[in-house]
Amino acid sequence: MEAPKQEVIGRIDGAAERSAAVEDRKVTPMKETAVVVVAAEEEMEPCVMAVDDSSVDRAVITAILRRSKYRVTAVDSGKRALEMLDAEPNVRMIITDYSMPEMTGYDLLKKVKESSELKQIPVIIMSSENVPTRINRCLEEGAEDFLLKPVRPSDISRISSRMLQST
Repeated sequence: MEAPKQEVIGRIDGAAERSAAVEDRKVTPMKETAVVVVAAEEEMEPCVMAVDDSSVDRAVITAILRRSKYRVTAVDSGKRALEMLDAEPNVRMIITDYSMPEMTGYDLLKKVKESSELKQIPVIIMSSENVPTRINRCLEEGAEDFLLKPVRPSDISRISSRMLQST
């Protein structure tokens, strides 16, 4: 049996950008800020988008999600997340850091919930700061949950049922 066609088209903090065509689907070139692995059989699987400006935190949440058997698109900013949501139609959940430059996780949450095409996607906010007013504001704006960093596998297990119900 032949292995599924798979190509990395970006890399966190690293290699040069490339473009790839996968089964008649053109994948646009990506900057060095995201990782997307596309395999022909996985194109229709639900995807979790992990958004964090810290490469270490992004790698941690990505690893936890992948160990939980999720396909992950990892990006380094809220602005990049919005761009990628247009290219990745199978995103079923967004997990985003609260404090990021240019566009905060709260701003990303508001943009997602204001969009008729995106508002059904659950958004989880993460932060290393336990600030009750911030947590309440995010939940009132429509966040599904608020996780304190460091995120643990048990946190992902707890929110996984929400993602599965929306698929």
